[in-house]
Amino acid sequence: MVMATPELPVSCYALEVDGRLKAEFATRDGARAGGAELKKRFPTLQIKIYDAQTNAREEI
Repeated sequence: MVMATPELPVSCYALEVDGRLKAEFATRDGARAGGAELKKRFPTLQIKIYDAQTNAREEI
């Protein structure tokens, strides 16, 4: 089975939930706030912030 690969953002931050990109944010603070709220509501999810400029992921 071939699955479509979503394109990674080029110049912003994105939330990665259980290995899938779900939302994009203009600022790191916005992404962190969105991720923290999601983690608070669903503590078992694995949530990371993807930084497009450095290609780094930060776990929440």
